[in-house]
Amino acid sequence: MHTVPKPYPQEFRDDVVRVARQREDGVTLKQVAKDFGISESCLTNWMTQADRDAGIKAGADREELADLRELKRRNRLLEQEVEVLRRAALAVDGSP
Repeated sequence: MHTVPKPYPQEFRDDVVRVARQREDGVTLKQVAKDFGISESCLTNWMTQADRDAGIKAGADREELADLRELKRRNRLLEQEVEVLRRAALAVDGSP
């Protein structure tokens, strides 16, 4: 079984993005990512999200994504509750 690694702290992500944006000519994103021990794709994703958070790129910012995750979690709980109530009603009714 694979476990999901813990996310990097936001402060670390912000620092890596800042370093990547202020890198000297000739220094690649791949090298910056390697220096921080992350993948290039991870750094690219962090930079894209930072642009969304700053309103530079279209897309959901961190707050909107957090709200969406919370709403999805609440929806799953409500669906489970509805299923429990449906089964309880069927048990009382005696209907299939």
